[in-house]
Amino acid sequence: MKPEEKLGKFLLDNKLTIATAESCTGGLLSSKLTDVSGSSAYIHLNFVTYSNEAKHKILGVSWDILHTYGAVSEECAEAMAEGLQKVTGADIALCTTGIAGPTGGSENKPVGLVYIGLKYNNITTIREVKLSPNLPRTQMKEEFANQALNFALSILTTDRI
Repeated sequence: MKPEEKLGKFLLDNKLTIATAESCTGGLLSSKLTDVSGSSAYIHLNFVTYSNEAKHKILGVSWDILHTYGAVSEECAEAMAEGLQKVTGADIALCTTGIAGPTGGSENKPVGLVYIGLKYNNITTIREVKLSPNLPRTQMKEEFANQALNFALSILTTDRI
């Protein structure tokens, strides 16, 4: 069973809703979630907040965070998840922000870096993942989305916060 199917089953079984805000995955996370039949029962609202302006306007990420830490940061992922849950009222907020490449990386923030934010039960958890910078952009996005789904499954089903 694919991670989006496992997550969908968990959400249905527990009568929970989810919302996503994506930057580096560009809607792929939302697409994977909506590929599951019956997903309208648990998907609350999804955004692609690719630009800093969208992160600020839609999710309320402060300009201070964006200027001080950057869009690809633990601080931004946390603010995205918290803002998303506040805006949507979903039980679970799941966000991605990273560098899919092949250009745009730096020594401190290389191509292949993604921060995944998840807010559930008033707890925000962030995961930093570093993938090989040699992956093609489309494969990088695919891996980022899969990492986000698996992270959500891990937190919701194993850790049970």
